[in-house]
Amino acid sequence: MTSDNPAANDPAVMDTTVRDTTDTTGTDTTGTDTTGTDTTGTDTTDTTVWFITGCSTGLGRALATAVLDHGHRAVVTARDPEQVADVVAGRGDRALALALDVTDKNQVAEAVKEAESAFGRIDVLVNNAGYGYLAALEEGEDEEVRALFDTNVFGLVDVTRAVLPGMRARRSGHIVNISSLGGLAAFGATGYYHATKFAVEGLSESLAAEVAPLGIKVTIVEPAAFRTNWSGPSMRQSAVTIDDYAETAGARRTGTLATYGRQPGDPVRASEAIIGAVEAAEPPLRLLLGKAAYDIARARLDSLRATFDAWRDVTLGADYPVTTP
Repeated sequence: MTSDNPAANDPAVMDTTVRDTTDTTGTDTTGTDTTGTDTTGTDTTDTTVWFITGCSTGLGRALATAVLDHGHRAVVTARDPEQVADVVAGRGDRALALALDVTDKNQVAEAVKEAESAFGRIDVLVNNAGYGYLAALEEGEDEEVRALFDTNVFGLVDVTRAVLPGMRARRSGHIVNISSLGGLAAFGATGYYHATKFAVEGLSESLAAEVAPLGIKVTIVEPAAFRTNWSGPSMRQSAVTIDDYAETAGARRTGTLATYGRQPGDPVRASEAIIGAVEAAEPPLRLLLGKAAYDIARARLDSLRATFDAWRDVTLGADYPVTTP
């Protein structure tokens, strides 16, 4: 039987989403030379239009590059559009760089409006903007926690709500929400981050049920540790530390930060996997990325099943007794 604590299986695994204010002077191995000439031809009216948040570094940057390399059109967003200027350079009229802070509702509305004006529609929305926060529950700082939820949850909700009217009108579209292995299994020191990703998972499942009859698809992407700035320049952590948590949350803080630059996941390969899932005849509701994600998610399922079965009689006994007429 596997441990009920997924951290017993792999305490250092975490996700790839990158806050779009990341210092781009940090190591970033995801980039591809995008300064070449657009060779896909001039007629782009039938190509898929992607709208991707948080593209300054990491997975968002790699995905935007891959989408454009595949010949699609892309709205590439970041808080500072200068950080994605090289991604859209040489792409002709297939690429549009826009400023977008997902916590600013007015800017969200304006970015979606500008994207639809430029390309006529948004076919695929990728909610990638987000970041991590290290703190034991007791160490969490209110302002930091609320800012984390504003970006990772409410920002995702606001962008999705802005894009949905167009998708509903066309009865087509695909929403890709970048969650995390940390949306399925939780570890010490990242409880607040997990709470945001568990929220994304629940919201996405409900959204999928609501929009399926309207021809709109939803995919939740759940990466393990990928070589992005998530555990490096993008990571926030509480200034407060409590000695009693040194061997739990404290140790995981250290371990998580130590993974920076050595994560096994390749953002370029992850981007190709995401594009493949979107283009599949039957896209998955959930897409795990990385061996650690697969192994830990499977162990988590086994652990849950074992616990549910062990307590089956107690669980069933909580209902009113069934009376026979």
